[in-house]
Amino acid sequence: MATRKKGKSTHHSPAHALHVATGIKENMLLRLRRVEGQVRGIQKMVEEERYCPDVLTQMSAIHESLRSVERILMKNHLQHCATEALRSGDESKAQKTYDELTELFYRHAR
Repeated sequence: MATRKKGKSTHHSPAHALHVATGIKENMLLRLRRVEGQVRGIQKMVEEERYCPDVLTQMSAIHESLRSVERILMKNHLQHCATEALRSGDESKAQKTYDELTELFYRHAR
């Protein structure tokens, strides 16, 4: 079990997701490969000393691409991991999940 510290709280997370459908996984990997290509494109733009607003526009596109992957991951987490924990009947597990979700929503809210 991995441990991640943020402030005073400690969160334990499993090594793997409970469930990620093959189609969802492939969709995320495709999007991430596109992001990788976009980042390489920005590197080239910087090397070529391209016009700053053009570079910034491409960076904005990368941010939106990453946000789309975040939405997919969040939905999957809510549908599977969080739902399982909240329905488990284990009050401690449910409370940890509420804490985790609160932190995720706070960190990723736009």
